[in-house]
Amino acid sequence: MQTLDWLVVAAYFVLIVGIVWRSSLRQKTTADYFLAGRHVSWFVVGCSLFASNIGSEHIVGLAGSGANNGMAQAHWELHAWVMLLLAWVFVPFYYRSGVFTMPEFLERRFSPKTRWVLSVVSLVAYVFTKVSVTVYAGAIVFQTLLPDTFGSPENAFWVGAVTTVILTGIYTVLGGLRAVVYTEVAQTFVLLIGSAMITTLGLAALGGWDELIAMSRPNAGQFALWRPNSDPNFPWLGVMIASPVIGIWYWCTDQYIIQRTLAARSLTDARRGAIWGGFLKVWPVMIFLIPGMIGYALHQKGLLTIPSRPDGAGLLGDAVFATMVQALLPVGLRGMVVAGLLSALMSSLASLFNSCATLFTVDIYEKLRPGQSERTLVRVGRIATTAVVGFGLIWIPIMKSISERSTGLYDYLQNVQGFLAPPIAAVFLLGLFSKRITAQGALYGLVVGFILGMAKLTIQTLTRSGLLSGDGLFQAIGQFNAYYFSGVLFLFSVIFVIAVSLATPPPSEEKVRGLTYASTTPEQRAENRASWDYREVLGTVVVLGMVLGAYLYFSFWLR
Repeated sequence: MQTLDWLVVAAYFVLIVGIVWRSSLRQKTTADYFLAGRHVSWFVVGCSLFASNIGSEHIVGLAGSGANNGMAQAHWELHAWVMLLLAWVFVPFYYRSGVFTMPEFLERRFSPKTRWVLSVVSLVAYVFTKVSVTVYAGAIVFQTLLPDTFGSPENAFWVGAVTTVILTGIYTVLGGLRAVVYTEVAQTFVLLIGSAMITTLGLAALGGWDELIAMSRPNAGQFALWRPNSDPNFPWLGVMIASPVIGIWYWCTDQYIIQRTLAARSLTDARRGAIWGGFLKVWPVMIFLIPGMIGYALHQKGLLTIPSRPDGAGLLGDAVFATMVQALLPVGLRGMVVAGLLSALMSSLASLFNSCATLFTVDIYEKLRPGQSERTLVRVGRIATTAVVGFGLIWIPIMKSISERSTGLYDYLQNVQGFLAPPIAAVFLLGLFSKRITAQGALYGLVVGFILGMAKLTIQTLTRSGLLSGDGLFQAIGQFNAYYFSGVLFLFSVIFVIAVSLATPPPSEEKVRGLTYASTTPEQRAENRASWDYREVLGTVVVLGMVLGAYLYFSFWLR
C-alpha cells in the first residue's frame, strides 16, 4: 500500500462519514432507526440487498473456494432465482403486515412463543455465522496486505479484526438503517468495479479466458460445477438439496435480508428492489469466484504465490483475493479495491448489527418492558449492537481454527447455515401455504430443529478440530456430509411440523386471515396485482435467463 492507495481509501471513508453524519440527524423514532423511515426506493433496496449479502466473507471466501474447489460452490450464487421467490411470494405478506421483524410476523401467524424462539435462534445464528465469518475475512485481508505494519502477520490479523468491528459499530450505532442502506449504494458500485478489475487484470496476466480453461481442464474433477455423489465434500445431490433450503431461509425469511424490503416506500418498490437485487446477485460467480481460479492458475505458473495452510495440507485459498490485489494491481487502483474490500466488510457488519439491534429491541426487550419511549428503544438497540460485537469477537479464534482445517471459509459458512436454515424455512413455507399449520407445530418444529442442528454443529466441530476421535456414533454424525444433513433436517422438519399440527386443533379463520395464500382477502389480492406491471415481469425473465445461461455454460466449460 503506497501513499496514493491510502489517499483513495481515505477519500472513500470521508464519503461514508458524510452519509453517516446526515443519517444520524434523522434518528427520532424506531421506524427511523430500524427501517430508515420506511422511505427507501427500489434501486436502493436492491443495492442494499446485494451489498449486505456480498460482504468480505463472500469476496474472500468465494475466491478461496474458487482456488480450492473451482465451481463447486457456484450453486449458491446461481440461486439468484430465490430472490424472485422473495419478490413474488413472500414480500406481499411481509410488507402488507407492517411488521419490523420476521419473528413479529411469526407471532401474527402463530403465537408469541414462536416469536421468542426465532428471535433467539436468529441472534445465535448471527454470532456463529455473519459476525465471526465477516470479521475473520476482513482480518485475513489485513494479514495479507499489511503483514509487517503491526509487527507480524498475526498482529495484523487481530488489529484488522478489532479495528473494523469497532469502526463499523460506531457508524451503525449513530446512523441506524438509513446510514446502512445509503452507504451500501456506494459500496455496491465500488465492489462491482473493483472486483471486475481484479478479474480483468488477472485474466490478462494469465493469458486470457482460453488459457484459464486450458489450465483448469487437467483439474476438471476438482474444478467442475457438478461433482459425483461419492465426493466427500460436494456431492451434487447434497448440494442441490442444501443450497435451495439455505437460499430460501436466507433470502426469504432472514431478518438480515428482509429488513431491506420492509424499509421500502411501497410494495412496488419492495418487489422491484428484490428483482433488481436478483440481477446483481448473478455476477459474483464471475467477479469473486472465477478470480480465485485465476489466482490458482497464476500460482501454478509461478506468477504469484498463494500462502500455504498452517497444517501444510495445500494452499490457504482464503488469502488468494488479497494476494491478487497485492500482486496485480497498480498504485491507486489497489487502494480502490482495498476500499471495496473494507466496504464489503463494513456493509455486511453494519447490516448485521442493525438487524441484531432490531431483533433484540423489538422482539425481546419491548416484550419484557412494554411501553418504553422511542428514545429508550433506540438506546437499547445501540447497546444490543455492542453486545453482539463482543460475542462475535469471542467466536473468531474458534472459527479461524475450523476454517483453516476445512475446505475454506465459504464452506464453513454454508455448513453452519445448513444446520440452522431447514426448520426455519420449513415453518415459513408451511405457514404461508397451509392454513392447517398450527402454533404448536411451528413452535416444536423450530425448537427440535434448532436442537438437532446445533447438535450436528457441535459434534462436527469437535470431530474436525481433532477433539473427538475414534469410531462410533458421534464420529459418524460428525463425518456425515453437511449438505445431505441439511436436506434430511429439512425433510424431518416438514414432517414433524405437519404431524404436530394435525395432532392439535386448527387455528381459527380470524387468526390466519390475510396471512396465508388461501386466506387472502379480495382487497389484498387487488392491492398485490396493482403493485406490478410488465417491468417486473421483464426483470424476472432476465434474471432467470442469466441463471439458466450460467448453468448451461459452466456445466460443460471444462469438457
